[in-house]
Amino acid sequence: MEPARIYDEIHEFANRADPYTLYAELRRTPVVRLEDGAYVVNTYEHIVALLHDPRVSSDARNLAHPPAGEPLPPSFIRVDPPEHDRLRGLTMRHFGPPHSPLVVESMRGELHELVKDLIDGIADRNQADIVDDVAYPFPVTVICRLLGVPREDESRFHVWADEIVETLGPGEGTVEERTRRRQSAGLALAGYLGELAQSRRENPRHDLLSGLVTYHGPEGSMSETEVMTTAVLLLIAGHETTVNLITNGMLTLLRNPGLLERLRDEPDLVIGAVEELLRFEPPVHFLPQRVALDDITVADVTIPKGSSIILALASGSRDPAHVHDPDRFDPDRPYIQHLGFGGGIHNCFGAPLARLEAQIALRQLAKRLVNPRLVTDPPPYRPSSTLRGPRHLVISYDEVLPYEGD
Repeated sequence: MEPARIYDEIHEFANRADPYTLYAELRRTPVVRLEDGAYVVNTYEHIVALLHDPRVSSDARNLAHPPAGEPLPPSFIRVDPPEHDRLRGLTMRHFGPPHSPLVVESMRGELHELVKDLIDGIADRNQADIVDDVAYPFPVTVICRLLGVPREDESRFHVWADEIVETLGPGEGTVEERTRRRQSAGLALAGYLGELAQSRRENPRHDLLSGLVTYHGPEGSMSETEVMTTAVLLLIAGHETTVNLITNGMLTLLRNPGLLERLRDEPDLVIGAVEELLRFEPPVHFLPQRVALDDITVADVTIPKGSSIILALASGSRDPAHVHDPDRFDPDRPYIQHLGFGGGIHNCFGAPLARLEAQIALRQLAKRLVNPRLVTDPPPYRPSSTLRGPRHLVISYDEVLPYEGD
């Protein structure tokens, strides 16, 4: 099969449950040129090099044929330095080092309590949907509290966030239709968060949104539009990828019952398990929005200036040239290096929180569920091939043990 056809096959919904055999075929051609002129990079070494290459842009406006104007300016993950550094720095000031280094760690007790309550909520039955009952409500509650978004508004923004995620390309419907739906949902979500931001200007609270709208320092401050685009990014990225990480994690552990049993007795195993999950079953499979700022030669293929570059992160993390026995899930690997959070200056902003959320959720699920087992394998998957994960993960279990702390 032609490499470009293999790439297309990966995005077909019939292959959502297991794209990894196709990734192995795709890696035989490290750089694949698609019919639309985009280039797909599939091997670990070359993906890492491009993630750190200053000749690679994240701004679609640098394409030889830029897309039609977006209704909102791009968020900081879609712009380059120095604008990226300014916006990311202003956001990080309220979330992590060096100005707020203990924000995530200080939430540890609260995160345990949230997961405890969610698992308590399924204790009176013998079947549950890991997505609906734990993996979705947990991170969405966390990001709402961090940002200062009312949890009771979840039903409103969930529709918009889901539309934005499920229309991410490539592969789901036509480009024009996806773009129209994504822009409409993005405007609605931005409008909602813009109104909330205005209320925080007038009555600040101890939350991230208040920090974004009230901070004025030597590096400047965010405009109203920048606050909106940043808040949209944080709200979506703050829960959508973590839902996949927790769900993919539970699915993988249920398929490896020996490791599930070990996790009950070895609390520290969860650290390596989550890192291996980020390699083995990552929540994000592609970075489709890179642009060559100059002619760039990769694996003897010259990618022309202005070309679109797609980084196949999930393929790179299972590259046998990078990791031994890549199709085996092994949390005991002595050195787990992956592309689950991307890399370079755009390395995932929320990685520390996502790691902690997944560790706590998987540890408590393993410890408290007695004899958990899959009802359907493979489970039904979400449409997106970019943010890949089960839509539902229904399990049965004999009982739920009382919470005893971790």
